[in-house]
Amino acid sequence: MPDHSTPPVTPAAAPPLIDIGINLTHDSYDDDREAVITRARAAGVMQMVVTGATLAGSAQALSLARAHPGRLFATAGVHPHHAADLDAAALAELAASTEVVAVGECGLDYFRDFSPRPAQRQAFHHQLELARRIGKPVFLHQRDAHDDFLAILREHAGEWRGVAHCFTGAAEQLHAYLQLGLAIGITGWICDERRGAHLAALMPQVPAARLLLETDGPYLLPRDLVPKPASRRNEPAYLPHIAATVARARGETLASLAHSSTAAARALFGIPAVCA
Repeated sequence: MPDHSTPPVTPAAAPPLIDIGINLTHDSYDDDREAVITRARAAGVMQMVVTGATLAGSAQALSLARAHPGRLFATAGVHPHHAADLDAAALAELAASTEVVAVGECGLDYFRDFSPRPAQRQAFHHQLELARRIGKPVFLHQRDAHDDFLAILREHAGEWRGVAHCFTGAAEQLHAYLQLGLAIGITGWICDERRGAHLAALMPQVPAARLLLETDGPYLLPRDLVPKPASRRNEPAYLPHIAATVARARGETLASLAHSSTAAARALFGIPAVCA
């Protein structure tokens, strides 16, 4: 059985947080998924958006959301890695569900090219159009495809709203995304002094109403956690640590950032408030 050391519980001294991107259907959570949800709540992460990256994964995310009404929500989409497997009718049916708050994870990934680039672009166009048709935001992925990504978003300008999930780019990319009206999702990448230090200087440039927080668990465990967990698995209970890092970079209090990021998530995804 995998060794998942219990994360420290962060007192919920700040307003409730929303993890807008957690891959909670990943098999690394199979042995303790309910405990992960419980630890998140104890840490002040009261609601989560479970990412769907394939049709099967989106269906699983939807099932989790239905099992935890008002606490978990889902996205429904086809990641560019799986673009060649897009089933338009099946995706549309999933995306129309009440518990699904966004279309995606969708976009372009030219780093690995697991799907041919024409198929990626076609799937991206389709999911932007689906989001427009059903009136839901898009949950966006981009890696090494910035120019084509921007061009496709601009082609659909005015017909979508969404978030640049797991933003790790430079100032030029940030400004381009902000000009398009995108929200910006920040993960524990900002806690990595090797790869993410540049993000700290960019944080004050993101309007509070468009700054969202996410773990992208089980990936991107914050590198600067002390003590370091025995497992390399990330989980939503670590979101307050990420939030504190972002707050310091912005020169504001954790309470202020928690309030604004939670409000921004509610506004974008239509997530209702819950009692603690």
